[in-house]
Amino acid sequence: MTTTDQSATTVRTSETSVPLVDLLDERWSPRSFDPTATVSDEQVTALLEAARWAPSALNLQPRRFIVGRRGTATFDTILANLMGFNTLWAGNAAALVVAIAETESEEGEARAGAQYDLGLAVSALTVQAHAEGLHVHQMAGIEVDGLRSAFDLPARLLPVTVSAVGVVAPADQLPEKLAERETLPRTRLELDELVLRRD
Repeated sequence: MTTTDQSATTVRTSETSVPLVDLLDERWSPRSFDPTATVSDEQVTALLEAARWAPSALNLQPRRFIVGRRGTATFDTILANLMGFNTLWAGNAAALVVAIAETESEEGEARAGAQYDLGLAVSALTVQAHAEGLHVHQMAGIEVDGLRSAFDLPARLLPVTVSAVGVVAPADQLPEKLAERETLPRTRLELDELVLRRD
């Protein structure tokens, strides 16, 4: 049953047709993060190791990451290159992670599956974060050119998302409109809408 506690939503489960493993059932993407919480070197390494060992077509591993913890120049640079209302809440996260697709090799060979591979890696990072007692909120609203320029990335490295990582906090710490969104029931399309054929 989905939790919709209006005062302090920190644990939310999925409404599924069959039971899922806890790490998937309890995973959700908060915007309210504890501004005093930190992530340790060991936790950051665990997240990146999970991403490193995610599946990869032909084992090309066309994914790269930039990690900035709150209080560092890297964090501030990533935060400055978020778009819209993401800037209202992401600064409270313990870390920000730029997920980058290597769209071409150094020799100019196209990496057609780069964004798919990157998505697998970020998914693994997200599940590992939950196992570490953390939460992740992935954002596509980013300034791609700004991140490229700020971190001197070549054209073949494409910033795709930024993930906020941290310890979830009560929703009422957010501005009112965001707090309302934070506590809405979690929803997904029904399986019949997603699966075109299953024999």
